[in-house]
Amino acid sequence: MGILSWIIMGLLVGALAKFIMPGNDPGGLVVTILLGIAGAFVGGFLATRLGLGSVTGFNLGSIGIATGGALLLLFVYRRFRR
Repeated sequence: MGILSWIIMGLLVGALAKFIMPGNDPGGLVVTILLGIAGAFVGGFLATRLGLGSVTGFNLGSIGIATGGALLLLFVYRRFRR
C-alpha cells in the first residue's frame, strides 16, 4: 500500500474507532488519521501473531483488523489518561 492509501485508510479507521467509542478526546482530523494508521500497525501486528491475518490492502478484512487495533489504542489511551 502506498502512503496515500495508508492516509485514507487511517482516516476511515480512525473515524470508525471514534464512532464506535465516542468520547471527549482531544484532537481533530490529524489525530484521528494518526490513530487509524497506528491502529492498522498494531492490529496488523497482533492479528499476524494470533494467526488471524494481516493488513494487506484496502479490503474489509484489513479495515476490520485496523479498526480493532485503533479501538485497542483508544482504550489504552483513555485508561492511561485517567
